[in-house]
Amino acid sequence: QVLLTESGGGSVQVGDSLTLSCSASYGGYDMGWFRQAPGKERDWKERKFVASISATSRTIMISDSVRGRFTISRDDDKFTAYLHMTNLRSEDTGVYYCASRSGRIAEVSPPVVDHWGKGTLVTVST
Repeated sequence: QVLLTESGGGSVQVGDSLTLSCSASYGGYDMGWFRQAPGKERDWKERKFVASISATSRTIMISDSVRGRFTISRDDDKFTAYLHMTNLRSEDTGVYYCASRSGRIAEVSPPVVDHWGKGTLVTVST
């Protein structure tokens, strides 16, 4: 069982930047980020893919909705993945979940992952 802990969420203004972190209990897995509108956290199937990075960092996938504004990276020495968000928009508001999988994390619905974090809230206001 991989334990995932997100951090870095908060309230920001439109156009600001924010970096989320996901600390895993151990490494070797593909890591990804999903998001969900506030208030709908119970239905994990509605979580929307944001980005993923393979265990080797060779494969990175970014959703078209955030491409050019968000990037993903990982530090395997720290078992940590990051979501770097820039030029934030109000529609980026949501609960951001970290996920891991012993295989590729792709942009499919419902999500196919092995483990989820508990989420961190990002609020973007005008």
